[in-house]
Amino acid sequence: MSAQISVIVPTLDAEAVLPGCLMALMEGLGAGLIRELIVTDGGSGDATLLIADEAGAMVVTGPASRGGQLRRGCAAARGNWFLVVHADTELAPGWAEEVAAHIARHDGPACFRLAFRARGMLPAWVAGWANLRTALFGLPYGDQVLLVSRRDYERAGGYPDQPLMEDVALVRALQGRVTRLTSLAVTGAERYLRDGWLRRGAGNLWTLARYLAGADPERLEQAYRRRDVSPAARR
Repeated sequence: MSAQISVIVPTLDAEAVLPGCLMALMEGLGAGLIRELIVTDGGSGDATLLIADEAGAMVVTGPASRGGQLRRGCAAARGNWFLVVHADTELAPGWAEEVAAHIARHDGPACFRLAFRARGMLPAWVAGWANLRTALFGLPYGDQVLLVSRRDYERAGGYPDQPLMEDVALVRALQGRVTRLTSLAVTGAERYLRDGWLRRGAGNLWTLARYLAGADPERLEQAYRRRDVSPAARR
């Protein structure tokens, strides 16, 4: 199989987590799956762009907005498939073989099973809810890593240029159910550890409910940012 995948990683001051993300992707490079790596940056002031350059990535820059960054990254991609990976997420060993099999079947969009870099009952419970939501409603978040063909992506209209819920917007526009692969996407747990697992999980669920009810993503993002800089969040 020729290298068909464009890996797209949105970044903003991601120097602490980007190396681990890129190291996990090496498995796909060795398997001949990855055609190119695109880092789409929102104005990092740390060593993120240096790390991306040393990894041989194509760097795309623009305003900080997750949806806008992903839209620019996908517009620059040349592969037949897009693998969209958050900078704080690492794919667990064995992912490349499963992705290769999925692509060989010419299947539709897919995501991975979520896990956190944290131990205990609450991390497992929050991840389990996310995986159940995906299984029941076909509604993964971006930290579960999205694999989508160029054809399906373009047919859906691509990522909307919005600061929040861009992943949900794209998934809802895709034709066909998102397949949940068995491989793990292991993501950072910093916000959960800082805010508390139940509090953060409930806040995210409330944000999703408001978005699905028609709330403006710009206003949701403002509320999300206030939650991140609240006195409780700074402790």
